[in-house]
Amino acid sequence: MGGPVLHGAAAAVLAAILATAPAGAAEIAVQHTRGQTVLAGVPKKVVVFDLGALDTLDALGVPVLGVAGGAKPPYLVRYNGPPYRKMGTLWEPDYEAINEADPDLIIVGGRSGPRYDALARMAPTIDLSTDAADMLGGELRNIRTLARIFGKEAEADSRIARLQAAIAAVRAKAGQAGTALFVLSTGGRLSAFGQGSRFDLLYSAFGFRPVTADLSAGVHGQPISFEFIGKANPDWLFVLDRDAAIGVQAQAARQLLDNELVRQTTAWRKGQVVYVDAAAWYLAAGGLTALQTTVDQIAAALDGAR
Repeated sequence: MGGPVLHGAAAAVLAAILATAPAGAAEIAVQHTRGQTVLAGVPKKVVVFDLGALDTLDALGVPVLGVAGGAKPPYLVRYNGPPYRKMGTLWEPDYEAINEADPDLIIVGGRSGPRYDALARMAPTIDLSTDAADMLGGELRNIRTLARIFGKEAEADSRIARLQAAIAAVRAKAGQAGTALFVLSTGGRLSAFGQGSRFDLLYSAFGFRPVTADLSAGVHGQPISFEFIGKANPDWLFVLDRDAAIGVQAQAARQLLDNELVRQTTAWRKGQVVYVDAAAWYLAAGGLTALQTTVDQIAAALDGAR
């Protein structure tokens, strides 16, 4: 004896469900900054509004359908061309283009985090924004989250193990390397970033001792002068040229800092002014490739210290 026979509309609905449900698909519950999002299975059409996430997906070999336009690190610049769909910007998604793409996962974070609610009404969305109070921990959790969604855990674990070993080696040297100051240059102006700031990795993860504890932890840092740098006199000066990162033609950080006050600092005299990889620190921060690039550059600087 068979089961009940479905007729008409009921049979059509069942047929449609069976046709669209992947065989053996299992739901994936994803914890993220905004709570939990349940995916119907491994996403096939992925739209990314966070460059750190795009970096990690690229490193793990996960294909994406669409990305936000704008500046990208050299190793991700191909995503600005075909076949990748343009979905607006990190700040202003193109909702019409997203609706047309009909993604089964949208990823936001950082700059695009405020658009989470609007995007989550369109498709399953996760927010991979991180907290400066536990920046490295949050970035590693995000890498593991993406790896679990796409079944790339083994590769991610291997890359994370390499990264953590490099960080441990840097910490062992940085703790004895003296004081450090992290500054960002843009438009001929300077801002300093201390503990608890968006560039806190230098202190909390890599182990450098801040030259001062009296810096604002605001997203734009604390505006400073050349006199400030001279008075603080750090042993190490880490410099991020924001204009270079986003492709703006302006006075280069190297030119800006080459003045009498900065030249008197210990960092300058000992050749310990490090112009960090701006794309890795500013654009794709938290991505697998960006994190490894960041650690490797600092390790090389420490190895070359005199």
